[in-house]
Amino acid sequence: MRLRSHFLIGLIWRLALLLALTLAFVQSLHTPGLGAARIVAAMLVIGAAALLWKHVQRTNMELARFIDAVRFGDFSQGFIHRFDGSGFAELGAVLDDALKRMRDEKHKLIDANRFYEAVLDDAPTALLTVEGNGKVELTNKAARRLLMRHRGVRVEDFREYGEAFSQALEGGAVNRPRLVPLLIDSVPQTMLVSAAVVHRLGGLVRVVAVQPIQGELNAIEIAAQSDLIRVLTHEIMNSMTPVTSLAHSAVELMRRIDGGADADIADARAAVETLARRADGVMHFVESYRQISRAPQVRPRPIDIAAWSAELEALFRASDRTEGIAFSLEADRALPALEADPDLMSQVLINLLRNAAEAARGHAEAPRVRLAFSHTRSGRTQIEVEDNGPGVPDNLRQDIFLPFFTTKAKGTGVGLSLARQVVLAHRGSINVAEGKEGGALFRIVI
Repeated sequence: MRLRSHFLIGLIWRLALLLALTLAFVQSLHTPGLGAARIVAAMLVIGAAALLWKHVQRTNMELARFIDAVRFGDFSQGFIHRFDGSGFAELGAVLDDALKRMRDEKHKLIDANRFYEAVLDDAPTALLTVEGNGKVELTNKAARRLLMRHRGVRVEDFREYGEAFSQALEGGAVNRPRLVPLLIDSVPQTMLVSAAVVHRLGGLVRVVAVQPIQGELNAIEIAAQSDLIRVLTHEIMNSMTPVTSLAHSAVELMRRIDGGADADIADARAAVETLARRADGVMHFVESYRQISRAPQVRPRPIDIAAWSAELEALFRASDRTEGIAFSLEADRALPALEADPDLMSQVLINLLRNAAEAARGHAEAPRVRLAFSHTRSGRTQIEVEDNGPGVPDNLRQDIFLPFFTTKAKGTGVGLSLARQVVLAHRGSINVAEGKEGGALFRIVI
């Protein structure tokens, strides 16, 4: 109301001024001898008309400027006109307040976008977007760290990580989360892949989440194996302890009564001694598995790979079991230090090297074993133990790491299972593949 009253007052006095000047100009036209006065009166009429026009158009001009400022996002405009006595200060205040509110809302939206972008970029789960034309974009840091080996932005370019993962990107995981093996550093890792379809810029985009769960699966598997072994060994030892004790007591009794004259007593003594030896063997066998039920305690510290690899080579060459086996070591002195437990990892590698030497000796005319250290693109350390032995069949490559499983006539099935536990305790991975010469290639990534 106040703004309207100021505008009307300004309009009325400008109209009155224009009418008065117009009447004066008309009067001068009918009065002879006032040539100069007519000119002055005409100029005053024109000035009053311009003043009235400016007063009427000012609102439209200010509103037009306000609309242009909003349209182009220029919220720095000002509309307050002070000391003009026309009431436009109130209009300017209203427009300035509106711009201030829009400026504040814009800042809030910018801050919110920055926050959500930061949350998205730092999210621990790898996120990808797949557009309708098949273009794939790595959305956050986790995705860029996880998927760094491929070249290109098409779904086909991601087949390097496995056919199952490529199919999931093509839409197979929409509303149906699935477990997908993903080749990371040449080692298959189980991922939980899920996808959803969202709208973006008028189109549909698939958002794919890739969450590594191999560590959780390994922990569950190791815990289940440890519980099973602990229960089995406990029950077996409880049952075998009195059997072993009685068997040894029977051996002592048979030795006392066996004078060598009675063949039946001699046969009974031999049978009892055999029983006692087998009972001791079973107890030793069960005791060897008790160590698997105890998780290894990792005490990591920086390891100089060059010095450590030279020490492993010396231990390999000094062993009688590896005599006559050609050994090659590949370790770049520029490799960074490895953060690991040197005692546990040395035990793992010595066991793998001895197994490799045994396999190569029994198969190849010129047995060879290779130990190699390298750096992966993801910044981890890769250790390879390769031989030119018979290799491991495809259908046994997962089973050889299970407790109690062995392909050796005198094996216990403890070594590789313990090796896997040690590697997993380092948050690493171990697998076996076929080497260049057809032998076994054990690859550890830490």
